[in-house]
Amino acid sequence: MPEMDGFEATTAIRKAEEMTLQHVPILAMTAHAMKGDQERCLAAGMDGYLPKPIRPDDLRQAIEELVPA
Repeated sequence: MPEMDGFEATTAIRKAEEMTLQHVPILAMTAHAMKGDQERCLAAGMDGYLPKPIRPDDLRQAIEELVPA
């Protein structure tokens, strides 16, 4: 992202949620697949983590976990 990275965006979204009282699901989709990256994303307030390359079935499953039908 040109203006902010995913961590900064997550912080801004979570701060905005305090006013709206609505939760926005955030799924990290990242090329960072090193040990500890998933934990870092979740600790930053993201709800899920999906390393690249993205497989359609994995993406579908992650979305279904975050946004149940």
